[in-house]
Amino acid sequence: MPSNLSHSCIREFSSPSGKNYLYYSLPALEEQGYKNISALPICIRIILESMLRNNDGVMISDENIIELAQWRPNANRLHEIPFVVGRIVLNCAAGIPLLGDLASMREAVHRQGKKIQNISPQVKVDMTLDHTLAVDYSGSGDALLKNMRLEIDRNKERFSFVKWAMQAFNNTRLIPPGMGILHQLNLEYFAPGLIKEGGYVYPDSLVGTDSHTCMIAGLGTLGWGVGGIEALAATLGQPIYLLTPDVIGVELTNNLEPGATSTDLVLHITNLLRKEKVVGKCVEFFGSGKKALTIPDRATISNMAVEYGATVGFFSIDEQAYTYLSQTGRSKEDIELLKKYYELQNWGSSNSDRIIEYTKIIKVDLSKVIPCVAGPKRPQDLVPLQDLPHSFKSTLNQDIELGGFGRASNFKVNSSNEINLTDGHVVIAAITSCTNTSNPKAMLTAGLLAKNARKKGLLTKSWVKTSLAPGSRVVSQYFEKAGLQNYLDQLGFNIVGFSCTTCVGSSGPLKNEIEDCIKKEDLVVCAVLSGNRNFESRIHPLVRASYLASPALVVAFALTGKIDTDFSSEPIGKSQDGVDVYLKDIWPSEDQVLEVMNIAMNPEHYRAIYGIGKTDVNPFWGEVESSSGDLFHWNPGSHYIKEPPFLNNPELQKPCLKNLTEARALIVLGDSITTDHISPIGNIEPDSPAGIYLLNLGIQQSDFNNYGSRRMNHEIMIRGAFSNSRIRNKLVNDKIGGITIHADSNTEMPIFDAAEKYAMTKTPLIVFAGEEYGMGSARDWAAKATRLLGVRAVIAKSFERIHRSNLIGLGVLPCQLPSNISLDSLGLTGKETFDLIGIDDKIRPQQQVTLIIKRLDKTESRVDILLRLDTNAEIKYAASGGILPYIMNKLTSETARLG
Repeated sequence: MPSNLSHSCIREFSSPSGKNYLYYSLPALEEQGYKNISALPICIRIILESMLRNNDGVMISDENIIELAQWRPNANRLHEIPFVVGRIVLNCAAGIPLLGDLASMREAVHRQGKKIQNISPQVKVDMTLDHTLAVDYSGSGDALLKNMRLEIDRNKERFSFVKWAMQAFNNTRLIPPGMGILHQLNLEYFAPGLIKEGGYVYPDSLVGTDSHTCMIAGLGTLGWGVGGIEALAATLGQPIYLLTPDVIGVELTNNLEPGATSTDLVLHITNLLRKEKVVGKCVEFFGSGKKALTIPDRATISNMAVEYGATVGFFSIDEQAYTYLSQTGRSKEDIELLKKYYELQNWGSSNSDRIIEYTKIIKVDLSKVIPCVAGPKRPQDLVPLQDLPHSFKSTLNQDIELGGFGRASNFKVNSSNEINLTDGHVVIAAITSCTNTSNPKAMLTAGLLAKNARKKGLLTKSWVKTSLAPGSRVVSQYFEKAGLQNYLDQLGFNIVGFSCTTCVGSSGPLKNEIEDCIKKEDLVVCAVLSGNRNFESRIHPLVRASYLASPALVVAFALTGKIDTDFSSEPIGKSQDGVDVYLKDIWPSEDQVLEVMNIAMNPEHYRAIYGIGKTDVNPFWGEVESSSGDLFHWNPGSHYIKEPPFLNNPELQKPCLKNLTEARALIVLGDSITTDHISPIGNIEPDSPAGIYLLNLGIQQSDFNNYGSRRMNHEIMIRGAFSNSRIRNKLVNDKIGGITIHADSNTEMPIFDAAEKYAMTKTPLIVFAGEEYGMGSARDWAAKATRLLGVRAVIAKSFERIHRSNLIGLGVLPCQLPSNISLDSLGLTGKETFDLIGIDDKIRPQQQVTLIIKRLDKTESRVDILLRLDTNAEIKYAASGGILPYIMNKLTSETARLG
């Protein structure tokens, strides 16, 4: 039941169609004396409405509402926000393990002899199988079907489990493989604008198990990515807890100049906001320049909030949103209802952002944005296109310690290999990722560039692996209608799948002769992709330099075949008449783009793709068999699906709010360690701990598959943790790969083997790292594997938001070094022991604790560090040993009370 405060804010209105609805009115709350509400950022108001509506006096109280209603731009952030979201979205990479955790919870409740029905989603859940396809086949008309065939063959056991889960759990909807990428489907199909429930309406809000869930904020829906552990809690009706955020206002002015794309804009913004250090903050875009950006343009910017470090990059709803909803086939009645609701809340007014108070305002002049790329290792490293040749050569020669490739003495400018491959050659050109494939203008510009190139007689270079993987089938629909797919096919950009492919590292193999050449000559070759991530070796294990670019530039680089092309002065090829052709000669005009845009933004495309019965488009999906029932039957002989250990191993449920003594350093890492470095991804090598484990089970290397397909086998995942081929451990003189020193025996060995030996002596472990620890994808296994290795604390200079939360959710304590102490100044060798003291059940949010470093010469150092338990909810999770035990205890006690 709502409290008196909440009840007094209930209002009724009639929709344009004549139906009556109830809603919780923020203007009504403002009338009760909270005069600041009309000046709050819109993203704060949406959370405030959720708190008002979900106020039960237990999870959410009047005090929580009043505190947020009095939000001030530059106040100390001491209070936590309990945010109950309207729905959940799951990708398969983290979503399947989340379903596994739900199944495991049911099993645990069943073992206690209690009812299992409470273990089911309490809010609507949409799941997309979108991370399971790899580009094994490309450059041919049958590539799509061949890749889909392999996808089903490789994942039948996992897909069978998902089919069981869909019939076992309530409130779930599944989009099978072959339909598209979660975030693009969310934008084009899932997002309702308003949620209607029990006679009430309220704004759509969500969290999802992928860091790029925040893409939906481009449509005015407040949502962001969380780890699967947090998403599991939200699925079961628990609030998402976050520290009251700062909100950075980004004022957009003027318009993009011809030739500049939304990709150029988002790369510019990513570079700017990384420098502004917006990690953990909300970013809200406003200003006159906002009006000229379409929803796909805004979604491109929102998609990369994780790359610039923000929790969300939010655009409030306006006329552009209503236009997009209409263009994508949403009903006129629902759009009119949304418009009426936002008017009543005073959120949709064109003048509303003029009075908003922000923590800080940053200005971005859209007219100053120029064509650019980002790379070669991080999405925030902006390179103007005109500077790329010099930038690449400079990075190539720069020392590895400074972020370069250390090639000063052996730059391969010429080569004796048969295909004449050298440093800087582009071997992968991929139009991929929802970041850009959700944007019709960006995609059609690429299609027109391909058409213009073919009209001139240009072809892709033979050493470039080309691929086109749209984020939804709508893209192929409008490419065909506009007559552009044929030209893309002629350049090798045949559709290879409707899935997350190259951007997530599923680029598939290169030609044997290409891979052999790269290995033999130790080349620094390149990938160019229209994605959002380009960490070293992510895209392909042999590709060390990767650049993010617009889809049109991906096509351009496929034509030149080398990254150090100066497009302003160098031709990209010769026409059939032998005339030099420059990029400016084939770049589409604004009029050309506008003509085909009218074809693309046809609501009938969206209705045809997303109509009833149209979501099952995979011809092989019916082959996947499934079991039924409320409990999953775990097969002890399965090498893919094992019951997660977190609720059936008492050691993994012990409270972690206690001092650590005589701990050891498992690994000491530098800055910008990503979850790609920590969580196992890619192929399983036969000489790795995971490979040796599989070989000992009698599994041939040809049947290893990859880490992504075995995410529900913890025995594989723990053995692959910290095994990235480019990771550097300072304890072993920065050697590359998953190697550390076992201090007790003074022996170098794989990290998993060292952890096993420490486990035998019950030695707690600590991971040390530099700035931005855990940046990148929301990979649960980065935290799960850390915990299973016996790590009880991570001590870093700073943390990315999602990974820090995930560590807490698994019972690992995140601790932050003070600003005046560097990691290197600690002088760690791996021979030290550590005490971490000042931790008990009376701990407060962001309390200081003490690290004692005990060295071999009997000297000791003491360092005061910050325990990054930022909210009382996080303290509760830590006191329970993690979020899973906490939820289990809560649900089983509620079941007992209902008895």
